[in-house]
Amino acid sequence: MTLDLGPTELLAGVGVLVSLFMVWRAGVRRVKEAAKAARSSARLLSLGGRVLVTAGLIVGVQWIVISQPSANGWLVFAVLGVPALFASHALTRALTVTTWDRGDRR
Repeated sequence: MTLDLGPTELLAGVGVLVSLFMVWRAGVRRVKEAAKAARSSARLLSLGGRVLVTAGLIVGVQWIVISQPSANGWLVFAVLGVPALFASHALTRALTVTTWDRGDRR
């Protein structure tokens, strides 16, 4: 049995194969984007949970130290100052804009 295909049938078959490939690639791309969005939202929730737990621990230690009537002045300063230093460092790094200017290439 021989297969006699003309140029029109051959071009139509290639067109169908190309369109099927493009539909398949679009589906794969859509699945990858959905998975990426799910991972980023999970990371955001994980980060938010860690931030809340850490903030709760810091506030708890500060509350315990400050509520003691015999709290030493240096201890209160350390309990309030050290977290403030870490927070100011993180905010400064987050809000600082750094650029790298390259010289002119000749």
